[in-house]
Amino acid sequence: MSEEKDKKKPKEKSKKKKAARSLYKVEKSGTVTSTRRPCPRCEKGTYMAEHYNRFACGRCGYTEFKRKS
Repeated sequence: MSEEKDKKKPKEKSKKKKAARSLYKVEKSGTVTSTRRPCPRCEKGTYMAEHYNRFACGRCGYTEFKRKS
């Protein structure tokens, strides 16, 4: 006569998308530029994530480490 225990459900992480205003910068002349660094190995439109000590591409795995100064 074993009773079934309620299993804990894993918490769901909320996936918040970044607002476009934080990804791009509009110059006074009207040109739009990206605030992120593009990946040198991937095709155009692939940007690298900025971590506290490195830049990393999630697509190809390319990593550039920040210099300590």
